[in-house]
Amino acid sequence: MSRERRLSLALALNGALVVAQVVAGLAAGSIGLLSDAGHNLTDIAAVLTSLAAVRLAQRAPTSERSYGYHRGTILAALVNATSILAVTLFILWEGGHRLLHPQPVSGGVVVVVALAAFAINALAAFGLHEHGGTDLNMRSALVHMAGDAGASLGVAAAGAVILVTGRFLWLDPAASIVIAVLIAVEAFSLVRAAADVLLESTPRDVDLDELSGSMAELDGVEGVHDLHVWSLSSDVRALSAHVVLAGHPSLEEAQVVGDRVKSAIGRRFAIAHATLELECEPCADGDVDCAIDATVLPPAEALHGHGSGHRH
Repeated sequence: MSRERRLSLALALNGALVVAQVVAGLAAGSIGLLSDAGHNLTDIAAVLTSLAAVRLAQRAPTSERSYGYHRGTILAALVNATSILAVTLFILWEGGHRLLHPQPVSGGVVVVVALAAFAINALAAFGLHEHGGTDLNMRSALVHMAGDAGASLGVAAAGAVILVTGRFLWLDPAASIVIAVLIAVEAFSLVRAAADVLLESTPRDVDLDELSGSMAELDGVEGVHDLHVWSLSSDVRALSAHVVLAGHPSLEEAQVVGDRVKSAIGRRFAIAHATLELECEPCADGDVDCAIDATVLPPAEALHGHGSGHRH
């Protein structure tokens, strides 16, 4: 099933859950259930954000956005992760307040509705799960669903204890606080991962020395420098590098070597887009095309350079 369909399924399930919680909350006169329905509206917003990003990423590149809209999924992941942190902060504040000032809880209603919410959120989370998947956008939606499923299960357990004993009212807020902390840790990890992509950091599973060495060991390559690897999205990586060729090959021979390099790194390091500058000799020291130092060059020169001294 495609990511778009799985997100649509999660959206439909959460929509049905919100309607059920509102109806049950009004029938039972429960502010807690109505508040939980409001919380689940944030899940709907998160899934809508992820779904919009998936559809946006499918658009073809344009002259204004030559790489397409792949970064939309990263922005969606960042928005979702930030919203998760905001919700968990509210839960921590409300949970702390209720620990200090316990309130009566209708254990029976809480158990029934919480178990229904757990089943729906668990089903949605299962649908969003990708075995070995690294897509931050899908992962952020999954954290929303899994977090709510865990919270609902904890609330149901606390409600069951309260229903049987008529005591331990503190279990309800305590369960919420513990689960909120666990969710916040995962949300913070998502924020860091999304920030790494937006800052064009080297992917964590890519060793630049290993990558450079694998390129340099290919026939026709003498060396590699000015190597950069970054992510356009969780699934799309790009690379740029200067490749020093052996001897003084013709343009056709140089192109063959360049294609060989792209093919090798594409398979081994999952590089989808590679831009190579082929040279017969390494860049001269201080060549601004190899290393731009904006603290030394005047603004105009740092932006435009002095012209390339490369020999291709």
